[in-house]
Amino acid sequence: MNKLLLPALLLLASVARADGPGITFEGGDGPGKGKRVVLVSGDEEYRSEEALPMLAKLLATRHGFTCTVLFALGTDGTIDPNKTDNIPGLEALDNADLLILFTRMRNLPDDQMRHIVQYVESGRPIIGMRTSTHAFKGGKGSPFAKYAFDNKDWDGGFGRQVLGETWISHHGDHGKQSTRGIVAPGEEGHPILKGIQSGDIWGPTDVYGVRLPLPGDSRPLILGEVVEDMSPTGKPLVGRKNDPMMPVAWIKTYEISPGKAARIFNTTMGAATDLESASLRRLLVNATYWAVGLEDKITPTSNVEVVGDYKPTNFGFGGHVKGKKPADYAGN
Repeated sequence: MNKLLLPALLLLASVARADGPGITFEGGDGPGKGKRVVLVSGDEEYRSEEALPMLAKLLATRHGFTCTVLFALGTDGTIDPNKTDNIPGLEALDNADLLILFTRMRNLPDDQMRHIVQYVESGRPIIGMRTSTHAFKGGKGSPFAKYAFDNKDWDGGFGRQVLGETWISHHGDHGKQSTRGIVAPGEEGHPILKGIQSGDIWGPTDVYGVRLPLPGDSRPLILGEVVEDMSPTGKPLVGRKNDPMMPVAWIKTYEISPGKAARIFNTTMGAATDLESASLRRLLVNATYWAVGLEDKITPTSNVEVVGDYKPTNFGFGGHVKGKKPADYAGN
């Protein structure tokens, strides 16, 4: 082994540990030291089980946040995104400073869902990624049924009420047209956008449709330019798909009670392959600082390089890597 690489590998090994059904990366030195982030994965299509461990390692090693990653697990203890009713370890949210959620249509039992609901109702901040606009489904007869993405009484459920939108549509042509991030006019000075120029962000997933304007005090930061092909240098699609452009990242608040409003950041980007974009990683790192009230610590040149190897699996149903356990994502 290259002797120059050994100290870095030892450092990584020293901060990562299996933590019950999940994995935890202890925060090193950095502005986030002392803050606890829980990242919850569980989607069948966009490889959140690969994206979130990478993001957690980055936040812990480069920025000091202690990060716990949880997964959808099968009965054999391996990661199974198709298992929609089991994400063990959610009690980690009880002491979390931030929830980063990347799930799709989960129908969790009440004893697991209760930890998510208690977190939401506490007024603490939330970051939603990609399919978290439709994070939950079902729950008929459950006290938490209103969280379902298609709930009619609590219009749009958790996605619409908390994050700002529920599932609407594929606005771009899924698997054929990609997304370029354009800074929303007038938002160039927002702390979350430090170090990010219009057009820097690109991802192979398509733009999601939303209803305009977004509800309440939602504030779009990044608009999704529909790219005519799957290339980062592709041309913008001409026509109504880009006029107007759909927001793909925004902030808002979710008010539990008067004077108790949670900071919310949501992006409809975030597939594991999208996160090969350094600028999208920067957007999420900056959003993490902002969500926990550390926006004065955001710098345009902070380190957002991946820690270790990152070779994400392409998106698609049925495409997750079989037989992986949470500890397999603790190292490189």
